[in-house]
Amino acid sequence: MRSAHTVEQVRAAEAALMATLPDGALMQRAATGLATAVADLLGGVYGRRIVLLVGPGDNGGDALYAGGVLARRGASVEAWLLADTWHDDALAALRRAGGRTSAPRPLRAGAVDVVVDGVFGIGARPGLPPRVAEAVIPISSSIPFVAVDVPSGVGVDTGEGGGMHLRADLTVTFGTHKIAHLADPAAQACGVVELVDIGLDLPPAPVESLGEADVAGLLPRPRPDDHKYTRGVVGVRAGSATYPGAGLLAVAGANTGLAGMVRYVGSAAETVKQHHPEVVGPGRVQAWVVGPGTADDAEQHLAEAVADDVPLVVDADALGHVTAPLPQAVLTPHAGELAAMLGVERKAVEAAPLRHATDAAARFGCVVLLKGNHTGIAGERVRITTAGTPWLATAGAGDVLSGLIGALLAAGLAPFDAASVGSWLHGAAGTLASDGGPITATDLARAIPRVVQQIAVRHWGL
Repeated sequence: MRSAHTVEQVRAAEAALMATLPDGALMQRAATGLATAVADLLGGVYGRRIVLLVGPGDNGGDALYAGGVLARRGASVEAWLLADTWHDDALAALRRAGGRTSAPRPLRAGAVDVVVDGVFGIGARPGLPPRVAEAVIPISSSIPFVAVDVPSGVGVDTGEGGGMHLRADLTVTFGTHKIAHLADPAAQACGVVELVDIGLDLPPAPVESLGEADVAGLLPRPRPDDHKYTRGVVGVRAGSATYPGAGLLAVAGANTGLAGMVRYVGSAAETVKQHHPEVVGPGRVQAWVVGPGTADDAEQHLAEAVADDVPLVVDADALGHVTAPLPQAVLTPHAGELAAMLGVERKAVEAAPLRHATDAAARFGCVVLLKGNHTGIAGERVRITTAGTPWLATAGAGDVLSGLIGALLAAGLAPFDAASVGSWLHGAAGTLASDGGPITATDLARAIPRVVQQIAVRHWGL
């Protein structure tokens, strides 16, 4: 599991560690890790041309010390000092190693091998001041950028873009991930994130991201004495005469073998039977999936599902009828749907998805899964799903996801775990089905059992 801590948590851990170390030792650890990462990216150091963008704080000091390490190994290193103050000892170390300072200038493709962004660290406000912007705009976008801790200008604790900011091909961070590394849109500016252990002792993180081993530990596994009812019965209220396919796809997500039985209630029953003969009709369930393609019947379907007093997934058409807290629910909106629920513009949600998902979870008293490139799940805490592929942006993929989460709820997972495990499986199945190319929602649903099989082999010894 990747844990992402706040700036305040990191600062406190750094202060506690520095009190036990000689002066400058922690910065040297970070700089050595940064220099190693840059060398690995370049595939060697001797003769390489490196530009350091240096700001006023410890972030700039990390870049300067790392530049000194690289200069001693034969790189040509120049530092652009983009503030009125800088880390004097680090600059002196760079000069002793043969590095130099120079004025900013336009850099065409091939002029240097890498640019190291050490302008602002985790304590800076979002955005770039004019002096920095003027220096970086003339740099060719084809030159690789390495960010020190975070790309300068992003919102570290919010994951927001913060206006103009730098974009990295590689971000080297220290001690722990930061929220900006996981949460969009800032995460899209980070490129590949490499974590350097510097020995921090950290408290529990407010944001985390599941890995395959975490999912393996949470996935419900059938016991030898289980039968179809004890494994969970999930009901699907989806589809209509206008959108029968939405019902079919929600059933496909639910009917992937993770629950013991699927029941269907809706006007697309004949279509569902033709494709899923094992799916049965109305009856008692342990969880409901409500909304995909229900059109004018969405309000009634939601009311009837809520009346059963079982966990439920609310998606698509039913989201517009959520007006009161639903403590057992998982809401699964995309940005436009969440904007309508909160009474804000879609672009506001897209600019700050984590904040709006968290606001919605508090307002509706439930778990909110906000679909996106990096899907955010807000509840008692926050999880962010980074698994997946851009090919998942295809019609019906969200219907499959709602059915999948419903099956996990019926199988016994709590809403927060069901949403985050379902989101991870959805992303992994999309990647598997895609294999680098386009997919449909039907392809996605068929790949889910294959992902679970891989998990069983790798982690359960089956």
